[in-house]
Amino acid sequence: MGNATSDDAAVYRLGGGLALVQTVDFFTPVVDDPYLFGSIAAANALSDVYAMGARPILALALAAFPMAVLPPETLEQILRGGAEKVAEAGAVVGGGHSIDHDIPLYGLAVTGTVLESKVVRNAGALPGDALVLTKPLGIGVTVCAGRADAIAAEGLSGLFHRRLLSEEALGEATTLMAQLNRPGAEAMEGFPVHAATDVTGYGLLGHAHEMMEASGTTAEFRVEAIPLLGSARRLAARGIAPEGSRVNVRNLAGRTERAAGVTEEDFLLLCDAQTSGGLLVALPADRAEDYAAACGARGAAGAAVVGRVLERRDKPLSVVKG
Repeated sequence: MGNATSDDAAVYRLGGGLALVQTVDFFTPVVDDPYLFGSIAAANALSDVYAMGARPILALALAAFPMAVLPPETLEQILRGGAEKVAEAGAVVGGGHSIDHDIPLYGLAVTGTVLESKVVRNAGALPGDALVLTKPLGIGVTVCAGRADAIAAEGLSGLFHRRLLSEEALGEATTLMAQLNRPGAEAMEGFPVHAATDVTGYGLLGHAHEMMEASGTTAEFRVEAIPLLGSARRLAARGIAPEGSRVNVRNLAGRTERAAGVTEEDFLLLCDAQTSGGLLVALPADRAEDYAAACGARGAAGAAVVGRVLERRDKPLSVVKG
């Protein structure tokens, strides 16, 4: 399996019923704390393996760092944050590669294993399935507000700046980003999961679009059922959002049927670009609440049934208010 249907990772048959799962992901810092950045980037990279129903076993670190500008201790903290997150996942960092570069970058190439019969793809969602999301949305708008606060504080205007975000609200977002998607992946065991993907830069609707295109179906989401970070709706109402989220809105507007009452603010939040977001899982409706509860019991407290899969309509996505 490669990227023909936008699956989250490549899968290679080893024989004897075992398959190898591989992915790679890296990005620039999303937070100021280097250890936390390493943790978030590692959780994000590991997520693609979890989305395939696999268990990560080995990671290689990828790093770029401006050695002449920032102290080496900063790089050490980034690498330590990543390595400890990999260890939390039950895997090991076996090495990696680094270069001297003008901006910091960090991520992982991750290898996992899975029984071939247990591979979960993003193709396979069936009409009548329910859709479960394992983490709240709103990471993009929340981190964007935190960055705006940081920029304002660096200038003279910072003396008079009214903060957009409390430390508690920013901490809620960073804690969520650093959480592994291990609970959602492990909870799949024992449930008839038909399809899954992780929700990252394309937002909930963007990754659902990939799943629906691969499955030949339409996803319907209920705005009121979507879990959100505490400050997300307030920030979206003020028009605060990263450029990636706005790009998603433009790209998905023509692919989504919006019912009466769905606001621009609602649509922005469903398109919000997530860093290390949750899993989106399609499974029979009569098992969905039990699956969400199993995720919660393993630590994914925000897991919720957020929509359903329908026969293919004119558009692959639908958003309703109720």
